[in-house]
Amino acid sequence: MDKKLLAILCCPVTHKSLALARKDLLKSVNEAIAAGRLANRDGVVLESSLGEALVTEDGKTMYPVADGIPVLLEGESVALEQL
Repeated sequence: MDKKLLAILCCPVTHKSLALARKDLLKSVNEAIAAGRLANRDGVVLESSLGEALVTEDGKTMYPVADGIPVLLEGESVALEQL
């Protein structure tokens, strides 16, 4: 992800800054997706693993990155308390 873009992005709900998800977090997220126990805020159970994601500075919310494009929609976000 472009560092200039990342520097200006923020959570559309809380306005907290965002950072790229660490590899260990992505691993945990993808394990939860594979087990069928991770849903986004719209209640849709995630089926595809994530290669990249953004996380709020407080570590509570994650936004997927699809084909290098951050999906900053509240309904697509994932509450990380599910892990």
